[in-house]
Amino acid sequence: MGVNPDILELFPEGTTVEADRGLTVGGVALSEVADRFSTPAYVVDEAGLRARIRRYQQALSAGWPDSRLVFASKSFPCVAAYRLMAQAGIGVDVAGLGELAAALRGGVQGRNLVLHGNAKTGAEIEMAVAAGVGLVVVDNFDDIDRLERAVEHAVAGRQDVLVRVLPEVRADTYEAVATGQKGSKFGLPLDQVPRAVERIRASAKLRMAGVHTHVGSQILDVEPFSAAVRALAGLGEFETYNLGGGLGARYTYTDHPPEPEEWIGAITDTARRHLPGSSRLMIEPGRSLVARSGVTLYRVVNVKRGDRVTVAVDGGMADNMEVALYGQRFEATLVDRVGGGERVDIVGRHCESGDRISSGVTLRSPRVGDVIAVPVTGAYCHTMANNYNGALKAPVVFCADGEAREVVRRETLTDFFARDTSEWIDVS
Repeated sequence: MGVNPDILELFPEGTTVEADRGLTVGGVALSEVADRFSTPAYVVDEAGLRARIRRYQQALSAGWPDSRLVFASKSFPCVAAYRLMAQAGIGVDVAGLGELAAALRGGVQGRNLVLHGNAKTGAEIEMAVAAGVGLVVVDNFDDIDRLERAVEHAVAGRQDVLVRVLPEVRADTYEAVATGQKGSKFGLPLDQVPRAVERIRASAKLRMAGVHTHVGSQILDVEPFSAAVRALAGLGEFETYNLGGGLGARYTYTDHPPEPEEWIGAITDTARRHLPGSSRLMIEPGRSLVARSGVTLYRVVNVKRGDRVTVAVDGGMADNMEVALYGQRFEATLVDRVGGGERVDIVGRHCESGDRISSGVTLRSPRVGDVIAVPVTGAYCHTMANNYNGALKAPVVFCADGEAREVVRRETLTDFFARDTSEWIDVS
């Protein structure tokens, strides 16, 4: 079929192109997924995701024996994904009431959960304590007050906590997802950490388990992570060091993020030089763990030819906010004419000029009704799905061993109006 191999490098591992079926993921033809579940639709290569988890587990255990892999679930807060993580035996971090409830629904045990958040509500803290969440990451002094009250009311003994540290490390990434620099809303400045540690150690309701830091997301260099380790080392010795996540994903041909082994190796090598060997090391990958396993399918609605060729699809910023928020670039291909072709702009159907999937991608003679596949959408697209222009949220379809199963169904108009308390008016 004359396929450009570069485009396949962005799709889930094991993606193939078959002469009679076109692009396949998990042994399932994407054209068949589009026909069966309609579009837009999120597709996940289940086996590829499981393999990715094992790869991280192996690299981390080889680099630091007493270690724990934790999935940053804000990147893909789907009950089926939580269930997969629980089956894989890794921890899960959550940062809100819905994520916590979904993780528990997916079978993640409370002791394997880490609760994050720079502005945790009382309800979230109370639910976390009641569920037996293993670690609560203290972001501020008010967290300490609320946690102590929640533990006292729950008669739950003592709650293990980590103190989130602002390491004053500025990673080279989008401003909106940089979190470790001075002035960030996350964590406590270095000079305030000792006071927080002292308060927690003096508490009858909390137990000081260690420290946490996170320098940002979509980071394509290992040095900021090493710098964060060195920042934590200056605070003293602790039982646990949680170094967060942030490794970038390869969204386009020009992206070259470190491989997971390189990222983890940089962290563990720096840890061996600066942290106590008896401590536990935790990392929290999110985007880099799930992004490549996901593909979004769209159907072409119209093609305009003028100064530029514009291909409009039946989705957009309601199902992928990454372009509008960060200017993140995505690649794309037709599922039955893979790779190569003329340069086009793929635009969404929503009422903003910024509603684009990608500009300057190559498609082979696009026409109305074609199915377009956009790779590397497994992180944050389902997370930030919305109802702009009344769009109904897309389904999530897991593909494995030649079978497709819908783990999140498409939103219906009944769902859309479920929270509306207005009186219904018949205008017929």
